[in-house]
Amino acid sequence: MEPAKTLEAYQDVQLSACKGRDVLRIDEFSPAELEGLLRSAQQLKQWQKSGKVYQPLKGKTLGMIFDKASTRTRVSFEVGIYQLGGMGMFLSGKELQLGRGEPISDTAQVMSRYVDGIMIRTFSHEAVETLARYAEIPIINGLTDLFHPCQALADMLTILEHKGTLKGIKLAYVGDGNNVANSLVLAAALLGVDVSVAAPTGYEMDDQIIKQAEMYAAASGARLLFTNDPEQAVKGAHAVYTDVWTSMGFEAENEQRLRDFADYQVNERLVSLADPSYLFMHCLPAHRGEEVSAGVIDGPNSVIFDQAENRLHAQKAILAAVL
Repeated sequence: MEPAKTLEAYQDVQLSACKGRDVLRIDEFSPAELEGLLRSAQQLKQWQKSGKVYQPLKGKTLGMIFDKASTRTRVSFEVGIYQLGGMGMFLSGKELQLGRGEPISDTAQVMSRYVDGIMIRTFSHEAVETLARYAEIPIINGLTDLFHPCQALADMLTILEHKGTLKGIKLAYVGDGNNVANSLVLAAALLGVDVSVAAPTGYEMDDQIIKQAEMYAAASGARLLFTNDPEQAVKGAHAVYTDVWTSMGFEAENEQRLRDFADYQVNERLVSLADPSYLFMHCLPAHRGEEVSAGVIDGPNSVIFDQAENRLHAQKAILAAVL
């Protein structure tokens, strides 16, 4: 997938319908729009590395609401909107009137009068849907308990960069069927990437999301596998992905999860079943010695920091498209 000669040239074709839209889940984009966003991210990354200034969002302000702790989401969005010529405004959910009981519908309508878009990182996906329902500006999901669309776009960008294509790629995800897995599988199914998910019994992905992914895969030609066997999932994979066993909001379950996931560590034995040139991926933060061994995450096949950097470029593509 070659970067467009100019960002505007293909944005007019592929992404013109994205202006003003919400980004609550990755499958709100069509496959063509996702490919357009990936080309945009590639071009923006290339321009940044070469020192070219591209600031289509001068005078724009992005409100950034955080109910969850954040490193990558906060820094990448704040830097991203700045590099595009706009300004990011950090807003702690605890310090907003939301923390004192103001209805989210009121907050949405008020902030629509002040800022040009809102990025929110919170727990309840339903709350983000409510925010979008009442806001008159684009709402971008920076993470909820159900979806992580910006991460999925960065993941696809990372695979594309390292493998040169998304077609014929097998992606294996091992671990909790959580928000990261949901968005990753939906993105893969839309873009024609084969994906296999291995999760312990009781921690599988939501059935409705699986059905949606199967529908997208039928159109794209992607092959999907959902199993409890990590070896079956990883066999022949070109990319092996995992996430923490205990996500934010589930800390009370940590001891039980450590027992339930004990056989799901991505380690040297497991990745020996993957393609020899496999990529190791993790959305971070990581717990070495739990979901992944230090030898794998710090080894030569690991692309975790490229993946983290690509949050910046993928999100800049989203911001440029919707704002």
